[in-house]
Amino acid sequence: MYKKILLPTDGSTYATQEAKRVTNLIDDDGEIIILSVAGKLTSSAFQSRKKVRKVNERMKREAEEAVKNMVAEFDDDLNVTPMVRTGLAAETINKVASEEGVDLIVISSSGKSGLHRFILGSVTEKVLNTADVDVLLVHND
Repeated sequence: MYKKILLPTDGSTYATQEAKRVTNLIDDDGEIIILSVAGKLTSSAFQSRKKVRKVNERMKREAEEAVKNMVAEFDDDLNVTPMVRTGLAAETINKVASEEGVDLIVISSSGKSGLHRFILGSVTEKVLNTADVDVLLVHND
């Protein structure tokens, strides 16, 4: 059993599978940290600051919604901490794991479809290859 588990989410449909795994692995007095990482664009000569700001705000709202939906998958008697951070996904996941002293990261093998699926796949691979703690890879169809 684990004392502190980090569960990154991108808002994909695999929340129920991940929640079941985490619930089976957490100590009775353990903590589950639900993390969603919102990307952050910077303005350039081709994009206005206003447009970039709107995209960043939308990505943050989507991350907040993903965390809210994942938290809803857990019983109220569990210690669940919602967290939204901004940055590069894999690096932020590992940074939070280190800062929070987690024992395990539980992450999906696939998430959203299309380009998002490709990006998540690369995020999952980076987390697997660079994490300083155990990583449980949840296989999804």
